[in-house]
Order: sequence, then structure tokens, then C-alpha cells
Amino acid sequence: MSILVNHLSEPRRRIIGLIKNKGSSTISELAGSMDMSGEAVRQHLVQLEKEGWVTRFSENNGVGRPLWQYRLTTAGEHLFNKNYDQLTIEVFDTLTLLGEDVLKNLLSAMIEERIRQWEPKLTGLSIIERLDILKDFYNKDDSFMELENKDNSYSLIERNCPFHNVAIKRPILCSVSVSVLTHLLGCSVKREKRLQNGDGCCAFRVLLNEPITENTSRIIIEDE
Repeated sequence: MSILVNHLSEPRRRIIGLIKNKGSSTISELAGSMDMSGEAVRQHLVQLEKEGWVTRFSENNGVGRPLWQYRLTTAGEHLFNKNYDQLTIEVFDTLTLLGEDVLKNLLSAMIEERIRQWEPKLTGLSIIERLDILKDFYNKDDSFMELENKDNSYSLIERNCPFHNVAIKRPILCSVSVSVLTHLLGCSVKREKRLQNGDGCCAFRVLLNEPITENTSRIIIEDE
């Protein structure tokens, strides 16, 4: 299991593990495996369900009352270590082997989709209003993204990159963010601080005196 389960009590960690191993379990099955009363197990399950780690469903075999089974939710599954980062890196590397244009086409598609999602939210707004809304660029109500204003020079500062592990190894992914921000703001955006360089954040400086033109490329590949 991952570090996320550390806040769970030992009995609840065991319940999560037993359900994971079987796919689903009843209260009586869990009670038998844990040498606990059914009521004690039920109370733990009520709390686990309330916190969103497990969910219950009924199986009706046509005789008597439905039999309640418990299984992990998507959040519960994520209590166990996953390797999505490595898979993403392998996909990137495979696309690179297929040709530089293949990777650029993927990045371009990602850029266009991000622009499509964000443009309606920014239509008719001033540059400052757009910057304020773009603090949610990575995550809604992102407490780790701030808008910095130094002598009317603006930067978006992100300290909790959601793609951190992949971006550290394949920084070309960050070109998507630079490209999208450039086109949404209508001016050049440069990443002056980088998590890859040990800066502790990514700082996207907005160059208001460098407006883009119709000839500006939709995909802007950063210098390594």
C-alpha cells in the first residue's frame, strides 16, 4: 500500500488489504479472516465507506435478503502503488522512436484540446482577469499556484506540478503548458524557473510586450 493509508487504523488497513486480495468481501468473510465480530467489522466499513475508500453492492440469489458485498472504490484502488508515471514515459519514448513528427502531433493535439477547454472561460476578459483564472490551470482551487506581480511584470508560479515525476524525466511535456498559456494570453510566455533545475517551482513569466501573431506556432518547444 502507499503512504496514503498511514492515517488509517491497523484494522482498517487489514480490511482494505483483504478486500483488495479477494476483489470483494462480505462482513462475515472479513470478520472470519480478522477474528473480529461482525459488528466491529461493520463499524469499520461504515467509516471506510464514508471516507470514500470502499463501496457496497448487493447480490440477490433469489433466496432471503440480499447479500451485501464490499469492494474498493477508484480512490481505494489508488491506496495501492501504481506505476502510471513509468507507463507514460514509455509511451513518450515509443512515440519518439516512431519519429519526431509523431510526438509533435501528440503534443499539438494536447495543446489544441487544452486551448479548446479554456478559451470560453477567458473570452472578453482583460489579461489580468485571465491570469487570475489561470491559477486553476493545473488543478481547481490550486493553493500551490499563485500570480506574482513585480513592477507590472506578471508570472504564474506553480509549486505542485501534477505531472512532476514524468516532467522531471521528459521535460518536453512542459512545452504543452508554455504553448497553451502563450495562446490563451496572446503573448509570449517563458518558463524562467523549472522544477527540473531544482528551483522548487515552475515560474511562467508573461511577456506582455511580446504579443503573438497569426504566424506564431501553436506548439512552442522549450529550449533544453
